[in-house]
Amino acid sequence: MKKFMETLKDKLAPSFEKLAANPYVVGIKDGMMSTVPFTIFGSVFIILTQFPNDAWKAIVAPYSAMLNVPYNMTMGIIATYVAFSIGYSLAKALKQDPLMGGLVSFVGFMILQVDESYQLSTAYFGSKGIFTALLTAIFCVKLLQIFKKNNWVIRFPEGVPEIVSNSFSALIPGSVALTILFVLRCVLGLEIPLLVTKLFSPLVFALNSYPGILVYVFFCQLLWSVGIHGQSVLNAVGTPIFTSFITANTEAFIAGEPIPYITATGFVQCFVNIGGTGATLALVLLMIRSKEKTLSTLGKLCLPAGCFGVNEPVTFGLPIVMNPVMMLPFILIPCILTTGTYILMALNIIGRPVVQVPWIMPPVIGAYLTTNGNIPAALWCFAEIILTGIMYYPFFKTLEKELMTKETAKPLPAENAE
Repeated sequence: MKKFMETLKDKLAPSFEKLAANPYVVGIKDGMMSTVPFTIFGSVFIILTQFPNDAWKAIVAPYSAMLNVPYNMTMGIIATYVAFSIGYSLAKALKQDPLMGGLVSFVGFMILQVDESYQLSTAYFGSKGIFTALLTAIFCVKLLQIFKKNNWVIRFPEGVPEIVSNSFSALIPGSVALTILFVLRCVLGLEIPLLVTKLFSPLVFALNSYPGILVYVFFCQLLWSVGIHGQSVLNAVGTPIFTSFITANTEAFIAGEPIPYITATGFVQCFVNIGGTGATLALVLLMIRSKEKTLSTLGKLCLPAGCFGVNEPVTFGLPIVMNPVMMLPFILIPCILTTGTYILMALNIIGRPVVQVPWIMPPVIGAYLTTNGNIPAALWCFAEIILTGIMYYPFFKTLEKELMTKETAKPLPAENAE
């Protein structure tokens, strides 16, 4: 076990830390995260118009068109925001002008949205266009970087205001990027969004499958167990996909169609990471009742944060990180919760995520809201807290016994000599 821990620490951790710091990973992750406030804002109005109560629906029915405006202008055109936000964040990560990176990416994405009659089509403004927006941003920002690196830009004297200088320095690379996209779509007639959708379809299928989401959760937990923020590494891939899932689920829900995706945003957040990564809320409750004073005190300190999904005080304070006793349940319990939740959603016993809620939403409440008031989903989340407590218990008692043994083994302070 000691050798395995050393291997994780010396070989695996540095590699993933380097990956997490990669500018493309950082740019995509930060760009996707910047869209979250807008998707949550739009989701609030979905709850208002679609709350599962006939009396309430009758009240809001006359105002449904008006109340759908926030959704239509946020989640309904989310790909346009993604194009700008990833272009902005990626340019910043690559030390380019962020504003021009975002603007060129946005315009490039819009060029790709014209139809055969050269009119703007909104077909890929929603969840279907997220991957096109992502690749467009990478392409445009990379060209900006290449041109600047080779000094193929318009330069101005130092006295010229920075905003003017940056605007003109992006003129040549931005024009080249937009011209290439124009030729691909309008001259050659390539349906880039459709091609991108087909390109990403295997990955989309994988992350909506049970093996795919299980592998995702496992590696996220493994990274956390060695002190690496798992989401920082994996969300560059996962967040665009899970966001497209929740947007598509919301669209289907509003249209009264079957909900297509199980692992949409809210699946891991509300049904796996209960109390934070590793489902540690139940562990915190066990700590509070511990006979060992340090554990009890730490548990009381961690409970308020744990109720809102913040568990770094537990993972680093207990600690769980690099702790052979606690690493095993920390990795396996979320995988077990993933399995149970996936089966229940696949069998339509509990509802699937259709509304994006803030990640700090307390357990049970978050499960209830993300499934738009599905009571079986909320009850399952409550049952998960009990199950995780049962699964953590033997490992926690082992740790508690070790700490109490060390405490009793400490030599008593010597009496002062008179």
